[in-house]
Amino acid sequence: MYLVTKILITAIIVVAVSEIAKRSTLFAGVLASIPLTSVLAITWFYYETKDLKSILDLSNSILLMIPPSLTFFIVLAFCLRYKLDFIYSLLISILSTGGVYWVYILILYRIGIRL
Repeated sequence: MYLVTKILITAIIVVAVSEIAKRSTLFAGVLASIPLTSVLAITWFYYETKDLKSILDLSNSILLMIPPSLTFFIVLAFCLRYKLDFIYSLLISILSTGGVYWVYILILYRIGIRL
């Protein structure tokens, strides 16, 4: 039952943001830019474990991963401005972001940052 509750709450938030976007992309953008996935993951993780050290580690890992995640939005905007089909733009953005994550993690390991 707990897993079903987690799924429902998470789904409601995602659907709410997409519905709000129909009325105001600015407000939806503000809501979406709040790290909802992180907030939910940290909340569920704390509720399940009460392990503050692990939550701190998760929070630090999330913080380290913000720079490469920006690739998605930059590439998506670039593709859409150049009139690429939405699905292709989305796919290119996801693949580009994955590649940047891979290179970024390699660089972190090379400079001694272990995740």
